[in-house]
Amino acid sequence: MSSSLSFSAIGNYGLPSHTMVNHDSSIYAFGQANFCKKSTSRELNIVCVATDLPPVVVPPAQQKEVAKERKLAAWTSIRRDRWEGELVVEGEIPQWLNGTYLRNGPGLWHIEDYNFRHLFDGYATIVRLHFENGRLVMGHRQIESDAYKAATKNKKLCYREFSEVPKHDNFLGYVGDLAKLFSGASLTDNANTGVVQLADNRVVCLTETIKGSIIIDPDNLDTIGKFEYSDSLGGLVHSAHPIVTKSEFLTLLPDLLNPGYLVVRMEPGSNERKVIGRVSCRGGPSPGWVHSFPVTEHYVIVPEMPLRYCAQNLLRAEPTPLYKFEWHPESKGFMHVMCKASGKLVASVEVPLFVTFHYINAYEEKDEDGRVTGVIVDCCEHNADPKILDKLRLQNLRSWSGQDVLPDARVGRFIIPFDGSPNGELVDALNPDEHGRGMDMCSINPSYLGKKYRYAYACGAKRPCNFPNTLTKIDLFEKKAKNWYDEGAVPSEPFFVGRPGAIEEDDGVVISIVSDKKGEGYALILDASTFEEIARAKFPYGLPYGLHGCWVPKR
Repeated sequence: MSSSLSFSAIGNYGLPSHTMVNHDSSIYAFGQANFCKKSTSRELNIVCVATDLPPVVVPPAQQKEVAKERKLAAWTSIRRDRWEGELVVEGEIPQWLNGTYLRNGPGLWHIEDYNFRHLFDGYATIVRLHFENGRLVMGHRQIESDAYKAATKNKKLCYREFSEVPKHDNFLGYVGDLAKLFSGASLTDNANTGVVQLADNRVVCLTETIKGSIIIDPDNLDTIGKFEYSDSLGGLVHSAHPIVTKSEFLTLLPDLLNPGYLVVRMEPGSNERKVIGRVSCRGGPSPGWVHSFPVTEHYVIVPEMPLRYCAQNLLRAEPTPLYKFEWHPESKGFMHVMCKASGKLVASVEVPLFVTFHYINAYEEKDEDGRVTGVIVDCCEHNADPKILDKLRLQNLRSWSGQDVLPDARVGRFIIPFDGSPNGELVDALNPDEHGRGMDMCSINPSYLGKKYRYAYACGAKRPCNFPNTLTKIDLFEKKAKNWYDEGAVPSEPFFVGRPGAIEEDDGVVISIVSDKKGEGYALILDASTFEEIARAKFPYGLPYGLHGCWVPKR
């Protein structure tokens, strides 16, 4: 494991224009033709502009792994703990785009010679793209969770990750680990899933364990510390995707003992969660997985998915095909609609079986008198097939043979009536062939959160593939899609940033981080209206695949 280096490259101040970081904690700086004195990272920060990108230096322990997986860095561990530099931009970045895009995700999939098994296991790598006056500075750094620090110190897994369990020398050690599991002490705090900016400007990285809420500095990516909840609600897990606006923070807390969900709110500047209401499960032995959930202007929608938490699987030393979950089609699927103001349920309907990780948006349907008659909920739906989870094993992603093995997905639309009907509907929002029958990792114009909207941005598919490989703009009014594609590349979540003062819903840009087939990578900026490329900037090396991001406006 490489050591953490104090290294940055944030502007052209007449210092060396080439840099190379050695993983013996030394920094060598090279000018165009001059060799500079060796200095340790404790003595100085080297500042430079990455007009000519630095050479990649790979630690010996990773050289074999990198050589084997060179063609696609998306599934390869990050090559350095941190790097920062200004990138050369091809094309033109809009002058109005001033701020920082942060993207979180699992970026380190090994400890010493031990390789993790699942995409969701990796230790978190936070990536920063800072835009200012048409220029772009990129940086990345490992989030210093307790799990990451313990692994680097002890050179082994010390906490329970998504599919990984620490190996114990004897049975007593395993029993002790189970005791820590019930208290939550052995659960990871590896905040590798999402990142949000709260209304009070704190930036928090998140995962599904409540203890995995970690505050970072968006300017230098330093890990500041844990986000400690000041209430007494307890619990071990929550939704990895809270709803965050300028006025509130909403999330769901699954109740694994008395199956159901707490809907909670947190006010700006507060660390205290307050209960809005509770939903009891209508079916199944435990609550369904709630990776995310949707809201409208007046309601919180609580999904009850047949893919349910499983205590037995959580206790296992080796993962099952569905990891911490079990598929219970006999328990059926439900959608519950709760009033934000009163906490009362206004609808609870059975819906067709479904599997979804990410909800796109939701909005209220009204009659001609302005009365709400129901709710529409859109999501990335995997045709009620939970095997997508096992398809995300790193072995599957790294060993693709060219066959079309990506399970089908669609933009699923739930129609939830408010007329007392016991059933809701689940239909295609548009023909799935429009986006290659692949669909996940979605974003919208945040001004339309909870409101009727037209456009969504997601990752679709150009077949054959084993993973979503296009960026897709969905037009829900015209029932059409536009697809951006770079052969052999894997793009991450397309993130929409609106132009200040914009009137049209799609007036802005879409940002994505792409791993290409050459083992390299780049930042991509698309015009959100035309969905055509307007700029890209090459990274010094390919970055691992990331999950979710947020936009931090210039202050």
